[in-house]
Amino acid sequence: MTGYKFGDIILVPFPFTDQSAVKRRPAVVISSTAYHRTRPDIVIMAVTSQLPTTLSVGEVQVQDWRGAGLLKPSVLKPVLTTIDPTLILKKLGQLTPSDQTLLRQALTQIIG
Repeated sequence: MTGYKFGDIILVPFPFTDQSAVKRRPAVVISSTAYHRTRPDIVIMAVTSQLPTTLSVGEVQVQDWRGAGLLKPSVLKPVLTTIDPTLILKKLGQLTPSDQTLLRQALTQIIG
């Protein structure tokens, strides 16, 4: 079981979509405590400071980005991957309960 939980903002080497390289960037933990009890990995979603003009399906603008430990206004992107906890560089913060609610709604849009 990991010490990370849903809504934690972490710094990780996040893989590009084509898996050709990784970039050190913040990510949000989207796997549950129940998942962590039986699995060694953590499911994460990308975070970007590149704000789109309009949000696409599955994107969430973080309302309290400072409180979440982010340096700039940020958007959660519907790019998901799993990561070994040993690759996590550090925990930056945690989404507020209201931002976690928005994330849960976005996950429903992404995976049904």
